[in-house]
Amino acid sequence: MHVLIVEDDKRIADALGEAMQRFGHEVAWVASGHEALEAAEKAEFVLLDLGLPDLDGQEVCRRLREQSWVPIIAVTARAEEVDRILLLQAGADDYLVKPYSVRELLARMDAVTRRAAAPAAAEASGQGSDDRWVIGPLSLDIRTRQVEVRGTPVALTRREFDLLAALASDVGAVRCREVLINEVWDNNWHGSTRTLDVHVGSLRNKLGARQWIEAVRGVGFRLVVPEHG
Repeated sequence: MHVLIVEDDKRIADALGEAMQRFGHEVAWVASGHEALEAAEKAEFVLLDLGLPDLDGQEVCRRLREQSWVPIIAVTARAEEVDRILLLQAGADDYLVKPYSVRELLARMDAVTRRAAAPAAAEASGQGSDDRWVIGPLSLDIRTRQVEVRGTPVALTRREFDLLAALASDVGAVRCREVLINEVWDNNWHGSTRTLDVHVGSLRNKLGARQWIEAVRGVGFRLVVPEHG
């Protein structure tokens, strides 16, 4: 796998690159946000440091996600919950707080890669005939990961789409918080459960009505069609 390391500290980049190469990955290294945006086209995975000299790492993450679905793990010294939430909203698939072990990084890379490959695997196995789900004025194309409300495209991050798909897989049924976290973030997620609430709030805003996602106190959430349609 071709891994792009975005890190302005050469010593850290060299050590990380050597570790990636030991496990069979090809490595490219850039030291700035602008270089990352140019180099990401050829990358199959991005390891993104947030403390870059030209652009804030969250902005780099947001721009990368606008141009590509390449998996992104952010490597950061920012341990505050709000920073992690903003990072996930910007489109990162996961994050690690420094200092971290290479073993954990590799495990998280494997988990993110499996999740990213799932839609393609489903298509290859012939499960693409029911890829378009229509729920009232809402439509989801699971294969292309496109969403529309009343014919108008809705731009979602990878996590937002995965969360919406998890809810849409059983419309009206209550999905437990723990189940949603395991499905969307996987069962190795150790972050705050508030991340789920933040993504639900963002989805409600983008779908145009809070009523699309109903909270069931103490249990979880369910997808419903708003009465106004």
